[in-house]
Amino acid sequence: MTDSARPKAKGLLRSSAIVSGMTMISRVLGLVRDILLARFIGAGGEADAFYIAFKVPNFLRRLFAEGAFAQAFVPVLSELRQSGPHAAVKHFVDRIAGCLGLSLLLITVLVVIAAPLVAAIFGFGFIVNDQWQKFWLTSELLRITFPYLFLISMTGFAGGILNSYDRFAVPALTPVFLNLSLITAAAFVSPHLAQPVYALAWAVFVAGVLQLALQLPYLARLSLLPRPKLDWKDKQVKKVLKLMAPAIFGVSVSQINLTLDTILASFLVDGSIGWLFFSDRLIELPLGVFAVGIATVILPNLSRQFSADDGRFGATLAWAMQMVLLIAIPAALALILLAKPLLYTLFQYGEMSAHDMDMAALSLRAYAVGLCAFMLIKVLASAYFSRQDMKTPVRIGVIAMIANMFLNLIFVLPLLWLWNIGHVGLAAATSCSAALNAFLLYRGLSKLSVFDGQGHWPIYLLRLVFAALVMSAVVYWLMAQQQDYAALDWFDRCLQLGVLVGGGLVSYGFALLLAGMRPRHLKPTHA
Repeated sequence: MTDSARPKAKGLLRSSAIVSGMTMISRVLGLVRDILLARFIGAGGEADAFYIAFKVPNFLRRLFAEGAFAQAFVPVLSELRQSGPHAAVKHFVDRIAGCLGLSLLLITVLVVIAAPLVAAIFGFGFIVNDQWQKFWLTSELLRITFPYLFLISMTGFAGGILNSYDRFAVPALTPVFLNLSLITAAAFVSPHLAQPVYALAWAVFVAGVLQLALQLPYLARLSLLPRPKLDWKDKQVKKVLKLMAPAIFGVSVSQINLTLDTILASFLVDGSIGWLFFSDRLIELPLGVFAVGIATVILPNLSRQFSADDGRFGATLAWAMQMVLLIAIPAALALILLAKPLLYTLFQYGEMSAHDMDMAALSLRAYAVGLCAFMLIKVLASAYFSRQDMKTPVRIGVIAMIANMFLNLIFVLPLLWLWNIGHVGLAAATSCSAALNAFLLYRGLSKLSVFDGQGHWPIYLLRLVFAALVMSAVVYWLMAQQQDYAALDWFDRCLQLGVLVGGGLVSYGFALLLAGMRPRHLKPTHA
């Protein structure tokens, strides 16, 4: 790396730290939000209706706004900013705002009018199971929540502009407002309503308004506050549309998987969607904070190293995988062991029954089996993106999606017929398809000889597995000394869980040292 490149690398690392820190704040507030949702709406029929009404605009947001659109818009904007005057950038921003805004507005109006049809697609099981009250509630809530798609997509558009001008903090902070809005609605508004879920639906709408409003003053400071203009023939607009086509296909793979799981869950017993929701939230914590943070940090470094062909690419990727596994292996075992203590301590209050927690614990354990794969996918996919290879991760993702469909049938039907726990089959299928995804990504990179010269893996993995097993034994022994969480109040549950978490962390760290792990082993092997 040249001297001139070093400040830029430091800036990227510092920006990644900012994004990761803001993500941690958002995740913690999201956990508080989910605790309150569990207390005030539980995991019954009304909760299922809200979760679907909330997921539909979020599905489309991730598919278009944060996924395909962001991948297409930001590079074009950056290129234009690099080569053209500010007036050209403003010209482009105005026309993208007009085309994007009109498209989103038309989609929003159409879905609000045809809400029952959309509810029938995502909650088809409600109709099949003759749960018409739940179906119509989903339709009504969808009319309230769906405008969030327009608001959050325009927020993503504004955030893309700010990120292109190295204003990372505000876009990273924006998701916090959704959690704050839902927390306020759940704690202070929903208890006064006959159907508390309506307060949450309106909170989603209000959050969209707040998130967009937060961005606008910062756009004004850059003299880039959009004045929307409709011009589909603009050269740069056409370029964004052209780039979006393959990006939509790539981003849609994982989102289609999640949507299919939601649709299948709607066929299962009341509460299934909620059980999967709460178990997924705990999986998202290590995944969203650590895996995404590491992937964000290594992507620019891998890109530079691949371009320079200086031999450091494989070492950087190996280091990233080691850091992920350092967290993922103990986290997976801890979530399997502590599924019930965690869920009871965080969520089993108010409308959330002990049965709900027992069911959620089963799906959490099934998800935890795939945690290492979920986290490795983030890093391994970054290796392909850094090599400007977008097709291979998409192709592998399609294979994993098809496998997930077949695995759903293999796992869900037997579990549904034998024990009426079909939701566990959905979680298990997701974990298995993620393992296949990670394996195929790794195999593809191995064929490229990316990992040549990285022969220290066996001893590193042995140290991690030894330490994780010691941690598991300590946690299991401590659990045997504790009282049943269902019989304890919140404070005593927190005390017992604190003992388990503290004992696990200390024993894991001590076992790593005992196995010969030292701080120098956590540093990249290249200069």
